[in-house]
Amino acid sequence: MSTRHETKPGRRSLLTGLALAACLAAAPAMAAETALLNVSYDPTRELYRDINTAFAEYWKAKTGETVTVRASHGGSGSQARTVIDGVDADVVTLGIPSDIDAIAKLTKKIPADWRQRQPNEGLPYTSTVVFLVRKGNPKGIKDWDDLAKPDIKVITPNPKTSAGGRWNFLAAWGYAYTKDKDAEKANAFVGQLYKNVPVLDTGARGSTVTFAQRGLGDVLPAWENEAFLVFDEFGRDKFDIVVPPTSIYAEPPVALVDANVDRKGTRKQAEGYLAFLYTDQAQAIFAKHHYRPSKREAAKKEDLALLPEIKLFKIEDLQGNWDDIQKNFDNGGLFDQLSKAGR
Repeated sequence: MSTRHETKPGRRSLLTGLALAACLAAAPAMAAETALLNVSYDPTRELYRDINTAFAEYWKAKTGETVTVRASHGGSGSQARTVIDGVDADVVTLGIPSDIDAIAKLTKKIPADWRQRQPNEGLPYTSTVVFLVRKGNPKGIKDWDDLAKPDIKVITPNPKTSAGGRWNFLAAWGYAYTKDKDAEKANAFVGQLYKNVPVLDTGARGSTVTFAQRGLGDVLPAWENEAFLVFDEFGRDKFDIVVPPTSIYAEPPVALVDANVDRKGTRKQAEGYLAFLYTDQAQAIFAKHHYRPSKREAAKKEDLALLPEIKLFKIEDLQGNWDDIQKNFDNGGLFDQLSKAGR
């Protein structure tokens, strides 16, 4: 009898120990966080700070899982190159479709049909190019023609490395082309404009610093969000925003980096992140940061009021697909030809 009484506690202790060991082994897995990396472009630092915080709260409430999202920022072309060279991005949110096309073509990490896999062709928001000028607009800048006048200094980033620079180039070219439907005249106009560019920063944020902080130039063609950011950081008493009657429909797309998420086991969370960008909550955040949401009804009226209606053209309608458009910025392409001719 005494032997049986001594054995049971020992067996219970062993089982208890095994159960405790199993719990301790499981605890790190239960406590582990999933980390995502969003490789993005220059002007979205403030935007994705808010988006990433909102997504983490949304995902925790929906799934109980803790997800952190890190963001990397730089010139869109340079950022695409880092992913091509091996940076472990789960998603890319870049400034122009051709940069994601480049990743898809050179690495196969993203499928060629990436635009068809997200709503609105991978565009949770859009933008356009406006002009930031010195307070009082001393040079009287009103439209694109003014940027080619000989006494105007234009601050714009290098389109070889910056999506913002490419949109500015394409906006100027498209404006001139829509006037006369004459490509040679459009080329000449853009060449004249680039004679007025004293410095080409590598990214849009760098050009903003050059104009607003260093005080160079008379006008900064920029996306609306970047123009309002200057207001917020440097004060509205120093600058004005001029909205041209016609400008470009700017397309900053998003995509899943399939090869990376499958290797890292983060597909579910990364897909959830991209889907979140189309929710009403995220759409309102885009408008708050002066981007044009794909669902305008989700934004606050006061935010939409700062994004006036402009006659917008799509560069695809003027130059064809993005393979053709990107040739403007290849080595020896139209930008190289015009910028060399202008210097």
